[in-house]
This record gives sequence, structure tokens and C-alpha cells, in this order.
Amino acid sequence: MPASSQRNASATVACELAREVVRTFGQVRLRVSGTSMAPSILPGDLISVQRARWGEIAPGEIVMFSQRERLFVHRVVARRVVSSVDGPEEPCLITRGDRLGHEDPPVFPSQLLGRVVSIQRGQRNVTFSSQPRGSHHPILRLLQTSDRATYFYLRIAAGWRTLFLRRAKCPA
Repeated sequence: MPASSQRNASATVACELAREVVRTFGQVRLRVSGTSMAPSILPGDLISVQRARWGEIAPGEIVMFSQRERLFVHRVVARRVVSSVDGPEEPCLITRGDRLGHEDPPVFPSQLLGRVVSIQRGQRNVTFSSQPRGSHHPILRLLQTSDRATYFYLRIAAGWRTLFLRRAKCPA
């Protein structure tokens, strides 16, 4: 089996396992790998996701959902009711990554897995707001418009963590 096919199969199995854990036990902890929620959630952060009822989710919250055999952790920007050409109206959430300039496809109740209740970065818990930094915030605007700036931001954040974790250790 080629390496890319094996990676895709592994990712599919991991996503299915995470879905099953949160649905069965009500909570799951996962390590984030994407950059779509920077600077709120960075690659390598450990998030805790707790199962939530559809009616409990409000705009501003960060949720985990499953679409196209992948897991996404994005912020809810709106609640809507959509209708298809030949189907009934159905409620959905409109989500978007903090760093992204476009909304995701609608998230339907069957796709929602839960809400993010904690973010751990290194050895500390990160406090997060139910609202992203305003789109006028210079750092967020820069990350939204430039993948290169995001790359450098993530490198600086990683170096910053390493610098302060090294200082916090006790001498041998």
C-alpha cells in the first residue's frame, strides 16, 4: 500500500475513533494539527471536546464536527435554516476557522460532535473567548491574508514556548 493511501486510511480510522469516543463517552481529547484556528488554537495544542446538544450551541463557540470523513474544529458564526431543492428545511450551523476568510459548508445536527471546552498549550491551559479577536485586529488580519505570515507566526510561537519551557525546568 502506498504511503499516501496508508496515511489517508490511518486518518479515516482516527477520525472514526474520535467520533465514536465522543458519542459514546461524551468527551475526547485530541491534538490539533491544522492552522485554520490560529491564533486561538495552534498546531500541537491539546483540545478537550465535550458532547453537546444541538440547541446548546451558540454563535461564538468553537465546535468539532465531521464532514467529508474529516474532523474540523471551527467557530460557529451563525445558526440558520436551509432548504434543499427537493427536501425539507433543516437547521444548520455556519462555521469558519478564525484564520479563514470563507465560511464552511453548513453543519447539520448529525455532523456535530461537540464543543471545545478547554485548550492546553504545552503545560498551561489557554483561556479562550467565545468571540474571536476582531477581524480588525492586526495579527488576525495578517494571518488571514498570508500563509507565509502564518508560518512565521507559528515558528515564533513554537520558539517562544521552547524558550520559556527551558527556563522553567529545575537545574539537575
